[in-house]
Amino acid sequence: MNQVAEAQGIRAVSSGRVETLMLEGELLEKDLTQLCEELGLRMQRGLRNVVLDLSEVRHLDYRGVRPLLARTESFRKAGGDIKLSGLSPYLAAILRAAGAHDVFELYPHMNDARAAFALARAPFV
Repeated sequence: MNQVAEAQGIRAVSSGRVETLMLEGELLEKDLTQLCEELGLRMQRGLRNVVLDLSEVRHLDYRGVRPLLARTESFRKAGGDIKLSGLSPYLAAILRAAGAHDVFELYPHMNDARAAFALARAPFV
């Protein structure tokens, strides 16, 4: 069952063990720092798998990428991950310039990223 919640301008959709955070507009350094704090709180409550949907984001401040990398590493150490979806070529270039192009798994649509979590847990035959 899907649950939709909004907190601090972040629209979140939970389905099973994956939460999708839909972001929009221009994400400044302070916005990304606030996002990382929100992710930390969610991780403390047991969340391990997150998709950040950036399809409605016009700009991303490269200075906020490093804290997001650190938060992603903490999710991975806890057995989860943060995947990105919906990046425009412009946002992908910002991630590349910030040195994060090979850190995140990137997906064209949030449903693809969500499905990747399910595939990662599927048993091999």
